Amino acid sequence: MIIMINGAFGSGKTSAAAALQPKIENSMIYDPEEIGYMLRKLLPEEHRQEEECTDDFQDIELWRVLTVKTAREIKQKYNKHLIIPMTIYKNVNFDYIYSGLKEIDHDLHHFCLTASLDTIYERLAKRGDPFGGWQYQQAPKCVEAFKADQFETRIATDHLDTGGVVDLILQKVKG
Repeated sequence: MIIMINGAFGSGKTSAAAALQPKIENSMIYDPEEIGYMLRKLLPEEHRQEEECTDDFQDIELWRVLTVKTAREIKQKYNKHLIIPMTIYKNVNFDYIYSGLKEIDHDLHHFCLTASLDTIYERLAKRGDPFGGWQYQQAPKCVEAFKADQFETRIATDHLDTGGVVDLILQKVKG
């Protein structure tokens, strides 16, 4: 089984993944952000393609390719259920990664944690993100993008704590 926990920065993905992992036997958290950080270090902008020279490592094509390949290798080597928290709202990346994960394991569940822009901004401030920083700048794009049909299994987190989010995910994956 693979559980994708998607949503804007500040929607509760990482907290939900951490709380969910002990409740899913034989599971582990796989965070593709780590691949992005690695690529940012390995590929200076002068080596990237023009469209990859942005402030978002998800614009580096190799990020989405390695995200799927790494998931495949982890599943094959360690035979664990994967819990994958990530903000992935761009169609090209979502479609590629979702399709790739579905090939790896047909028992794929995608959840999109949603919240109002005000809630997201409050949470970003509470966790110490600098006001007006990159995560704040991404929030409006994410809130709008996550209204699309492909992000169909939504969990509104404005009035839910992490335990409530985890309970809803568990109902879907075990039900």
